[in-house]
Amino acid sequence: MLLILFYIAFMTSLFPVEPIMPYGFSYFPDFITEQEESQLLGVIARLELRTLIFQGFEAKRKVASFGYSYHFDTRTISKGKPIPEELNFIVEKVAKWLSLPTDALAQILITEYPPGSVINWHRDAPPFDTIIGLSLLSDCIFKLRPYDKAKQGRKSTLSQPVMPRSLYAMKDEARSDWEHSTAPVKETRFSITFRTLR
Repeated sequence: MLLILFYIAFMTSLFPVEPIMPYGFSYFPDFITEQEESQLLGVIARLELRTLIFQGFEAKRKVASFGYSYHFDTRTISKGKPIPEELNFIVEKVAKWLSLPTDALAQILITEYPPGSVINWHRDAPPFDTIIGLSLLSDCIFKLRPYDKAKQGRKSTLSQPVMPRSLYAMKDEARSDWEHSTAPVKETRFSITFRTLR
């Protein structure tokens, strides 16, 4: 019996078991090349990122929103700034990869996370449907747990390392029945979030 347990532990160390994520969550490492990442970081460097104000408090991150803007005070969306043409190539690549029409990616949020910053537990705003994230420059730990704590318990937390140049997508149960957060980042990180409308 001890030999079997040792063998299982040894094989697990050689071939780590990927976490079983909720239905509707997908993760794609190395979605873009280093050259594409540098191109996107160059575009972001020319944008005006502003400190995110959430329910009257300043979050420890800066953002720029395009396509549609979400208003936390009224919980509504409105037409925002047009998506910069320099981002068209990545919009087209993401849409093609996920078999979506290009114009379905109606909102883009660019976020800068300085060292130590987090995303607290939440579900994205109701007007949005599929949530897609592209990670740039450094990694982070993406966490999910059931939104209904009475259903499975808040201890049912799952973690997914999100590496630079990787893409993740949340729809269906992962979008509606789970909430997500990120652990504090160790180095400056950027993300581009794409959202479809309901």
